[in-house]
Amino acid sequence: MKLAFLGLGVMGAPMAGHLAKTHDVTVYNRTAAKAEAWVKAHGGAAGATPAEAVQGAEIVLSCVGNDDDLRSVTTGADGAFAAMDKGALYVDHTTVSAAVTRELYDAAKAAGLGFVDAPISGGQAGAENGQLSIMCGGDPADYDRAEPVMQVYAKLCRRIGDSGAGQMTKMCNQIAIAGLVQGLSEALHFAEKAGLDGAAVVEVISQGAAGSWQMSNRYKTMLDDHYTHGFAVDWMRKDLGICLATADENGASLPVTALVDQFYKDVQKLGGGRWDTSSLLKRLQAMG
Repeated sequence: MKLAFLGLGVMGAPMAGHLAKTHDVTVYNRTAAKAEAWVKAHGGAAGATPAEAVQGAEIVLSCVGNDDDLRSVTTGADGAFAAMDKGALYVDHTTVSAAVTRELYDAAKAAGLGFVDAPISGGQAGAENGQLSIMCGGDPADYDRAEPVMQVYAKLCRRIGDSGAGQMTKMCNQIAIAGLVQGLSEALHFAEKAGLDGAAVVEVISQGAAGSWQMSNRYKTMLDDHYTHGFAVDWMRKDLGICLATADENGASLPVTALVDQFYKDVQKLGGGRWDTSSLLKRLQAMG
């Protein structure tokens, strides 16, 4: 199958690499050097613009930065939608607002295209190992076309509902993570203040009700004061901003999420915008 992939960041590049093992893939990246390096490593081709990259593609996939980036590569100058063949399908893996997803779903339909919102969870390691969790929204027939392609880099892929449902589910994911990471940070900080061996504490409590993915995969790097192992604080604040804005619209109460968002703002003030989200511990340590 002829595919196109737009956006070759820490998530997009390995995802496109998995696809290149079995499909003809043309890529686009805003920084052309990244696209050239990807082609050198995986084969395929690179397009100078989204419109050039999607020529003749049956399915176009993207993983870019935010709402504006997604609008740019789809409906902006030299965007994908105007250059895609009628009947082609667009699958977006970016975490964006449900509002822009529904906007682009309508634009795609008007252009004779399918559109599936398919945000991802699992981090860089999940992308590299083909073990992502993918939550999707869109028409059932469009999802059925997209699923076999996404399964190449997924451990779980599921349609949750109509357009926007994937993005709403990703918001639930980020809301849950925010509270978990803050709780883990407080537990490790408390253990340190109590003179306990943090690793020994986690070994015990991780096998009980307190256990979580965050605990199992992040406690060692947190104890070692290393914060370059996952999703950046800057991106998490972008996502939590989407969650909080959507909560204002639908009436949901998110007091812990709002509080943790402000804690991440403190981390940014410490110069940690590019640290991973487990750096909430760093904030507590800085407070004394």
